[in-house]
Order: sequence, then C-alpha cells, then structure tokens
Amino acid sequence: MHSAHRTFRKGLHAAPGIFLGLLFAAPLGAQSSPELQQILTRLERLEQQNRELMQEVHSLREELATARPRPAQETAPPPSETVPLDERVAVAERRIDEQAQSKVESSQRFPLRVTGIALFNTYLNSKQGGGAEYPTIASAPGAATGGATLRQTVLGLEYQGPETFAGGRVKGSLYMDFFPAGTQALRIRTGDVELDWGSRSLLAGLEKPIFNPREPNSLAQVGISPLTGAGNLWLWIPQLRFEQDFSFGPRTGLRAQVGVVQTRESQSYQAGNYVPELEAARPGLEGRFEFFHRLDDDRRIEFAPGFHQSVSHVADSSVASNLVSLDWFANPWRKLEFTGALYSGQNVAHLGTGAIRQGFVVFGDGNVRPVHGKGGWAQLTWLATRRLSFNLFAGRQDDRNRDLLQGWIGYNQAYGANFFYRLAPNVLMSLETSQVRTSYIGGNLLRNNHYDLALAYLF
Repeated sequence: MHSAHRTFRKGLHAAPGIFLGLLFAAPLGAQSSPELQQILTRLERLEQQNRELMQEVHSLREELATARPRPAQETAPPPSETVPLDERVAVAERRIDEQAQSKVESSQRFPLRVTGIALFNTYLNSKQGGGAEYPTIASAPGAATGGATLRQTVLGLEYQGPETFAGGRVKGSLYMDFFPAGTQALRIRTGDVELDWGSRSLLAGLEKPIFNPREPNSLAQVGISPLTGAGNLWLWIPQLRFEQDFSFGPRTGLRAQVGVVQTRESQSYQAGNYVPELEAARPGLEGRFEFFHRLDDDRRIEFAPGFHQSVSHVADSSVASNLVSLDWFANPWRKLEFTGALYSGQNVAHLGTGAIRQGFVVFGDGNVRPVHGKGGWAQLTWLATRRLSFNLFAGRQDDRNRDLLQGWIGYNQAYGANFFYRLAPNVLMSLETSQVRTSYIGGNLLRNNHYDLALAYLF
C-alpha cells in the first residue's frame, strides 16, 4: 500500500513535465529529428531538476517538524524566568562584589596573581635548643622553649608580562615572609624575572643554589628550609642563569642549567680576627644537568649532577670553594616518592644558612686551610590517600675532623617524620617531630627534640 502511494505521488510530480512534452510534441513533429532530440533532452533535465527541488522541500519540511516542539511537550521556562527579578538582581550584585574583591590589576595592566600561605605554628623544643624557634644544631643545655607564631606566613606575587624579542614571554615571581626575629618587616625570600622561549629561558633573581633546587616537605620549617645545617645547602642567593631543554623522545629529556651566582661570605666563617678582611660577596659558577624520564602522566624518574666553583678572599689568601652534587626524584610506584640530594667538596659555608659556619681555618701565622666536607639528605613520602600523606626525612653534614679546631662541629645530623592532612582543598594540617644530633670536636654529642603542629591556609 505504501509502495503504491509512493508510485502515485511520483506520478503526480512527473505530471507537469509529461504534460509539457505532449503539448509541444505536435507542433514539433515537422521539425528535424536533431532539434527534437535537443528539446527532449532539455525537458528531461528540467524534469530531473523539478524532482530534486521537490525532494529538498519535503526534507526541509520533515526537519522543521522534528525541531518544532509539540504543544504537549513544551519545555519549562529557564530558571531565571521562575526567579523573582529582585532576587536575580541581588545575586548579580553579590557576584559583581566578589569579582571586585578578587581582582588584582598592575599599573601596566599585565596579569598579576596573588598567592601564598597563611601559616600558624605551635611548637615545643627540649632543653638543648638554644632558645631558637626551630634549632638547626643542638647546643648547651638550657630551658625548654615553646610558643606559637604566624611569622612563617608567606606572601607571593606571580606575574606575566608581554611578548618580548624572538617570541619569548616575560614572567616571574616575588615571595616574602615575616620570619626575621625581632621585627615585623617583610623579608624577601625569592624573586625573579624570567624570559621564556619554551625550550630555553634566562632568569635573573634571588633563588636557591642552582645545583640544589629540591628540599624536604615540611610546614614546621618554612622560614628556614628543612634540614638546615644537616645536608640541605639552601640559602637564597642572587644569580643569573640560562636553561636549555633537550628532548630525546616523547618522555625522555635533559634540562641543562648554567649560571653565575653571588656567594655570601660574611658571617659564614669562624675566622676570628680575620673576619673584617673577608670579602662579603664573591662571584661563583654553578651548573646542573637533570636527566628525566616519564613513565606515564603520574610517574617519573629524575636525577641531576651539579657543581659549584668560586674563590673566597681572606687574610691575603685565596681559598678555593668547590663541590659536586647529585639530586634525584623517583616515584616508580604512584603511592611512594623518593627524593634527596648529596654533595662533596670544600669551603661550602658561604653557600647558605644550610651549611655550618666553618668553611676554612685561619691559623695564627695567617695560613688558611679549607674545610673538606660532605653531606646530603633524603626523604620518603607515602601518599596514603588523596587527603593524607606521610614523610620520613633525614640529613647530615659531616666535615673532615682533621680540618677542624677544638670545639667546632664534627658532624650535625637531623631526622624526623611528619604527616599532612587536607582538611579542605586549600586547608592543611600537619604534625611533625624531629631530632637534631650535634657532635663537637673534643666535646659531647648533644641532642634536641622538636615538636610542631601547623595549620595552613593556601591562597
């Protein structure tokens, strides 16, 4: 039945063409056969075009009928149409106020982002802490100390500038805290301006030593880096460095960094009467070459050899400062991370608060001898859940005893554990316990225990 109906409709569609053909057939009978053939060909072409037009019209009608909702299936009005006008206005005003509060605009109208951490610590030290908030060495017994502080709060600015020459981009950051004792002034932690061309970059600023970019995880030790004086040479120093990335495949590559740094010689040595003759700062050369391989989006292996080379000037003498280093990160299992660093060299005290103040010895006759030493640290992290993680860490600085004087530190080591629990996406709680053991030449082995509870708000 449907087939017959379609045939009948086709006949109706073709009727105008057939009628025209019969109408003109008689007068054309006397014409020559070629002319008649041309006319018939044109008629067939017109008939074909007519059929195609009718099919398009029917298709358009069917699409229109499908798109047009039936009266019984009318959709509900948008939510905004069901909410009273005064309520919609109030919501819009609140959103405008929120945008106004969160907006930060630089004078040059380039993107500027405020970041940082509001950090509250409450802590307790045993009797050999020397009165410091977070002792880095154990000292003569005294009274136990404790307290609470917000001084480790960190404020940061991250910015991006315009495109520079050769298609590079300008970016950088500035981080500050309130940690200096006895003052409420802000202290600059790190800051830099970087020109980035994708696979290469040039950075100028105040950063950790090039050869030692890593450090353990801690909310107890933020004003000073974790494992200070026990293998982590961290002091932020002025530097100009160049970085180049090399790719050996989709997951493997090399990141090479070389730069000039400014060492901080003053207050880094127990040089007695020769301290005034010590040059306060000296240039140095540093480098680091990180080889990395990504196992997948979450797992990777990295290891990086590095070096430092400079010269200290004191007592009319030049004292070489050099070291070699190796740092690494590996998480072949998603729940476990292993990271750390090692170094070996001489006269490394000026490389930061992270080193003990005994880079060289000045004898009574004016002769100067560098102190040889080695050290490093390691950390094991267990990512128990998305909210909970545990860290075990340990570090040690061990200077060569025959280079040291009576009463100097033979070795200083620290170890501890902490956990982080994420109370909210940007709120962390941490509990940490650690111990420092300090061995003095010709003296005793002293210990100090530290306990810290921290609450952090990330912004």
